[in-house]
Amino acid sequence: MARQGMLLVYTGEGKGKTTASLGVTLRAIGRGMKVKYFQFIKSPERTYGEQIALRKLGVETVQLGIGFTWTKTPEEHREALAKAWQTVKKELQDETTDVLVLDELNNALAITRFPVDDVLPLAEVLEAIENRPKTMHLVITGRSAHPSLLALADLVSTIDATKHYYTEQDVQAMKGLEF
Repeated sequence: MARQGMLLVYTGEGKGKTTASLGVTLRAIGRGMKVKYFQFIKSPERTYGEQIALRKLGVETVQLGIGFTWTKTPEEHREALAKAWQTVKKELQDETTDVLVLDELNNALAITRFPVDDVLPLAEVLEAIENRPKTMHLVITGRSAHPSLLALADLVSTIDATKHYYTEQDVQAMKGLEF
């Protein structure tokens, strides 16, 4: 029986969406699958723990973004999102990829500080997801997942923030836990 590719979406306000995608990635690597990992918001100008670990494991890992939306101009972000989408659109057609992770895609689609639908068109994203190779597992993370994406998904996990040291104890992001 041929494997059917699943669409897994991890969303919500809590910490752990990227971490969940990394768990899937580790399982897939352990089973000899080809995994590619793309991050829509994180910038190649910074180094992230998951990036270091995944590269050690031989996983193609690419930071397509330029950081938080308030760190650069809207036009810089729009340009980065347009390039990111062109890259990922091709990856969604790669029949040799078993698992494709699109970390922070939900965040990118939900940007409201400036227009994004012309550079990251929701309808085109949904069509590309639906038309990906039938055996490709696709993992999408980030807050504010679009209802249309949730409707397509085979699995949706919403991660809630019950308690977090950022807000409870005014603790900054820590190396090894957040990056």
